[in-house]
Amino acid sequence: MALRDITLGQYFPGDTPIHRLDPRTKILLVVLFITAVLLAKTAAAYLFLLAVLAVVVFLSKVGMKALIRGMRPVLMIVTITGLLNLFYTPGEGEPLVQVWIFRIYMEGIFATIFMVLRIALLISCTFLLTYTTSPILLTDGLEKLLGPLKRLKVPVHELAMMMSIALRFIPNLIEETDKIMSAQKARGADFDTGGLMDKAKALVPLLVPLFISAFRRADELAVAMECRCYHGGEGRTRLRQLRFQPADWLALCLGLLLCIGSWALSIR
Repeated sequence: MALRDITLGQYFPGDTPIHRLDPRTKILLVVLFITAVLLAKTAAAYLFLLAVLAVVVFLSKVGMKALIRGMRPVLMIVTITGLLNLFYTPGEGEPLVQVWIFRIYMEGIFATIFMVLRIALLISCTFLLTYTTSPILLTDGLEKLLGPLKRLKVPVHELAMMMSIALRFIPNLIEETDKIMSAQKARGADFDTGGLMDKAKALVPLLVPLFISAFRRADELAVAMECRCYHGGEGRTRLRQLRFQPADWLALCLGLLLCIGSWALSIR
């Protein structure tokens, strides 16, 4: 897997119906979609959610390839989760396959398929949020949604800003890591062969310059913010004022219907 396959935090500019939605709407829609995924219990419900996701991907013009490429870094976690569900889900009657102490039942196969689909759907909807929302708008949307917590002295603006900065610098750190690895390989470094300890030792020449670069970027960002007299959200104005449009209300209503549909299709 190449580092360029990690697409978390990337933003794909566009002028689609999904891009034009208010960032608060998209955050709430992600929450509603996650709720619908957690409510899904049957094959019909999962097919319904996959169809909805395909329509959203088509409208956003991000492309299914970008989502599949973003899945590659978590492929190992998905595989391990699927195997655990396959071998440790009990069933009724005789097992389909039995190898040593491992038994595979029909219930385990269904549990594995549903779990893999659930993880894929959860990751895809969060990726679509970052793909179609710029970090600045995402920060403003989070701050607006969490605004009531300010009365409880929760540093809402600082939390939203930190999350936005973290998402913004993930692609930069990945690009920096790729450059350092290429430079180290040109000098004879080997990151692919050897045992686990050998690979861990080979990462030391990579991690040291990566940490130095990350701290340097953080220091430059802090100096730039200080030079621009940045001191939190107090008195801060915004270039774009967030206002709900009819399309946002329609999208939220469709999100609620999505949850109801997923629940209805899961009733046995």
